[in-house]
Amino acid sequence: MRHHRQLLGCVSTSLLAAATLVSEPGQLAIIPSWDIQSSERVSTTLEALSQPGVDTTTWNNIDSSRFTIMGGLVTSGAYRENGLFFSNALENFDSSQFKVSWLYRKEFTIDPRPGDHYFLVTHGITSKGDIFVNGQQIASKETQAGAYAGQTYDMTAIAASRNAILIQVYPNDYNYDFSLGFVDWNAYPPDAGMGVWRNVEVKQTGPIALGPLRITTQASLPVDHSSALISLKATATNLENIEASVEVAGTIILEGSSQIYNLSQIITIAPLESVDLVLSTAINEPAIWWPKQWGDQPLYTGQLSVSTNGSISDREERLFGVRQVTSELNSNNDTIFYVNGYPFQVIGAGYSPDMFLRWDNKRFTNQARLSLDLGLNTIRLEGKNEQPELYEIADRLGLMVLPGWECCDKWEAWSYNEDLAVKSNWTAADYTIANRSMYHESLMQQAHPSVLGYLVGSDYWPDDKAAEMYYYSLKAADWQTPIIASASGRGFPQTLGPSGMKMAGPYDWVPPNYWYDLDPEEDRLGAAFGFGSELGAGVGTPEISSLKKFLSESDLEDLWKSPGKGLYHMSTNVSSFFNRKIYNDALWSRYGAPSSLDDYLLKSQIMDYEATRSQFEGYSALWSAERPATGLIYWMLSNAWPSLHWNLFDYYLHPAGSYFGTKVGARKEHVAYDYVKKVIYLINHSIDQEGPRTVVAEVIDTNGNPIYSTTVTTETEPNSSSEILDLSEALVLISDVVFLKLTLNQEGATLSRNVYWLAATIDTLAWGDSDWYFTPVTQYADFTSLANLPTADVSVTMHPLPQRDDSGGERAVVLENHSTFPAFFIRLNLVNEKGEDVLPAIWSDNYVTLWPGERLKLQVEGEGAAAIHVSGGNIEKAEVFL
Repeated sequence: MRHHRQLLGCVSTSLLAAATLVSEPGQLAIIPSWDIQSSERVSTTLEALSQPGVDTTTWNNIDSSRFTIMGGLVTSGAYRENGLFFSNALENFDSSQFKVSWLYRKEFTIDPRPGDHYFLVTHGITSKGDIFVNGQQIASKETQAGAYAGQTYDMTAIAASRNAILIQVYPNDYNYDFSLGFVDWNAYPPDAGMGVWRNVEVKQTGPIALGPLRITTQASLPVDHSSALISLKATATNLENIEASVEVAGTIILEGSSQIYNLSQIITIAPLESVDLVLSTAINEPAIWWPKQWGDQPLYTGQLSVSTNGSISDREERLFGVRQVTSELNSNNDTIFYVNGYPFQVIGAGYSPDMFLRWDNKRFTNQARLSLDLGLNTIRLEGKNEQPELYEIADRLGLMVLPGWECCDKWEAWSYNEDLAVKSNWTAADYTIANRSMYHESLMQQAHPSVLGYLVGSDYWPDDKAAEMYYYSLKAADWQTPIIASASGRGFPQTLGPSGMKMAGPYDWVPPNYWYDLDPEEDRLGAAFGFGSELGAGVGTPEISSLKKFLSESDLEDLWKSPGKGLYHMSTNVSSFFNRKIYNDALWSRYGAPSSLDDYLLKSQIMDYEATRSQFEGYSALWSAERPATGLIYWMLSNAWPSLHWNLFDYYLHPAGSYFGTKVGARKEHVAYDYVKKVIYLINHSIDQEGPRTVVAEVIDTNGNPIYSTTVTTETEPNSSSEILDLSEALVLISDVVFLKLTLNQEGATLSRNVYWLAATIDTLAWGDSDWYFTPVTQYADFTSLANLPTADVSVTMHPLPQRDDSGGERAVVLENHSTFPAFFIRLNLVNEKGEDVLPAIWSDNYVTLWPGERLKLQVEGEGAAAIHVSGGNIEKAEVFL
């Protein structure tokens, strides 16, 4: 939400101290930067340190408004990220300095006037904090506790022209504090995320103060010709001892339009009384907000102000969109979401913030755009609710967000949770902190049209007391989207009922046929039915250009010479994912022992590509099945630091096999191959595309000899999937690897092109021996003959395209296979003049396989591109200059 925030720019310390932070009622300003120091290095009392005029020149000056201690120290240059993240350097980092409290200090000026009031606003401090202003303590660690427990403190009585704020933050322990943990995702940050990781603000009001603005929208269906009731709501408090006549004004404005709706009323508020304000209006045929794949993202601005005697006393403002999100349990007790009345199959992945919780608008915007380019429509935030800007960026781009609390630490320390190594059962104080956290987060998120719902539990459901508390806090904040008990099906509280989601794995490598093997459902775990809230084959191997940024030469050798060794850039050393053994067993057996690091990385990208493609295709293909696949969250989208697994693009935003496999598998209109039934599915994720389509299926052997070819004309229906072709007879006699190409066309235009490499048999799964994170394979498919493909003659040429205003330079890349046999798995990497990766780069397709004589035109966009590095399964490496 926005409160006319002011954030002072990069100016000198003396000017920052002299500049007026807020100057009129209705303003809210962010504390723009901080000086930080360990409590071990100061001898003065906190009361004295919070007085103006204290010399902090020896402290660490951090030019940022929000950061953890480690994040601040990296920002200031005390530590270098590339050094911390290289090899196992972080393992040897001295974290003892974070076993004591640290201090955040800042001075600021205001212009106090009679009748004005001043408030300090927090949005969560990890793990907890004591707050002092001008020598007086205004909050203790008992009150200001929890990473998400925002509070507002009245500082009017102690406000002066020159002010100082001091916050003492305490060490954090994921098992005992309500914070943001990383479970087994990665190595833990040395400071465990302690600090003022969200903004602290100063707010100025007149005699009447407003609480956060809440906006509700009630749109009628169908949305094509709907009306909507829009309500602006806030709590108004009379801060004085006299009755006040208050003019309440509201405006609703459609961005980029002349549509303005003005609302007003006059009320009387008794001395020191709080009242709820509601201004409502009906809008005929409002601009409807849609997820990106389904339409546009129009946004409105809502503003509410209160005035006394003709002068503004306070105001609140925020963006919102008009849309409707609901969910239900279908006949299989699986959750299915609806957006604007349409069934919405969730195609998403699990987001991770930066390890040091450093927020970067540009970085997240790039991550969101990459997510949409992949074909995803949702990201899940497991206990990582991030900053307010995330939701506004998602609103503008049309990316749905599914936030919620996290697993495996204090948030789920329930008596019935037997998975915790350390269980700190909740006390009365804990329930209070959690309740404040829920209310704060719901206020921050509730008006954002991108929010799909809230998961009040992850692996486990909250107990009845917490569930009821969460529910009423959400409703008090006018929450309008689904409230779901947990991301798993283990149990549920009476207040909320079953979650309709499954969390049965996998998290490590499984073969492509895993997703299509549906019978019997009782032991088919993560296969493509129901709603899989976090699951995937665990892949996400970076390419060599990224690996060299964080792995030593010996680390790189370990990748292919020590396939079972624990690796620091996997998960934590006590997790089931500390090594790549399951993955490597499959790679060695399916594609042959690697002969070099390059060979290992090539085979890894092939494995990653087929793993993600099959998962997203499987869930998409079975969207209209008897038991529908109602949603999936791939585990994961991104990493908190450079990682060797669990991502769809790496820490540096470089796409590789897992990315391009997903991009194919999640296309809006697509044709996909079922590895188990050997049938072809026609997939349509749109809500408005229909009519005739032509599907071409071709099979050739590794020498380029044709085995099978057919063309099918069919009809596609919006938001559906259907089985259209059976290839079981065509493939029954194959004895070695073959290639299958599927092409979907509409009136001569190619909508989807998809090439598979298929072995004589599929991988054999031992379902009965499944663990919580994978299902063993007893016999692997044999793709070793791919290593014997002759070298193909492939040309790569570049052609500039007309540059759009928002383009970083889009180009056409034309590939042509001049050989009589296929050119397998061609990888293209965009680089700058120094030979460094262009990041991010958006490709229309990549890691492609060409038919004999085939010519394929791709498009790529990226800033500063100078050349393309070309490599692949059976082509010579090359560099093509632009």
